[in-house]
Amino acid sequence: MMLLCLSLSNGGFLEINPMKLVPAIVDGRFKLFESHAILIYLACVFPGVPDHWYPADLFRRAKIQSVLDWHHTSLRRGAATFVLNKALAPALGLPLNPKLAAEGEKILTASLSKLESFWLKGSGKFLLGGNQPSIADISLVCELMQLEVLDDMDRNRVLSPHKKVLQWIEYTKDATSPHFDEVHRVLFKVKEMLKTLRSTESSLNKKVQSRM
Repeated sequence: MMLLCLSLSNGGFLEINPMKLVPAIVDGRFKLFESHAILIYLACVFPGVPDHWYPADLFRRAKIQSVLDWHHTSLRRGAATFVLNKALAPALGLPLNPKLAAEGEKILTASLSKLESFWLKGSGKFLLGGNQPSIADISLVCELMQLEVLDDMDRNRVLSPHKKVLQWIEYTKDATSPHFDEVHRVLFKVKEMLKTLRSTESSLNKKVQSRM
């Protein structure tokens, strides 16, 4: 939460992450950045963390790591590119880019299909056929949560064909409740802000058109 009070470019944060990016953590004197590295560290360093999050079995760990590695160049690349250029850019002082949005949506759609047909295959509720969530489930579901800032029509167009993905998202939310909603509070505020902005722009456009 201290992140909200710090500039990513100030000296204090640069000591934690010279890349000027989030997430990053400080545990005593130990500093670490990159989301997957942080998840693995937290699952391993604290006693009492249930084994299903990052199993001690090396074969199961390797499978989870394969999901995390796939995530970077597939689901994350598609979702981030699509959301930024379709909805988020104006809030950051940037122009929307329909061409990049279309490219991102294409990657995202292909990634969702692969997620549904391969990573979620089997009878389990979670990734790799698991009956309990792992850190991979948290990482990938949180990636898809950024789609919440889209217009409802755009979000539904992308997600609604993937029923198994939608069910998996709900399973992961339920398994991590009430913490899931707590950590996404800022995202939900951004969602409402952009929704209001779109509504205002739509009203202004209608007024302009009515006067033409």
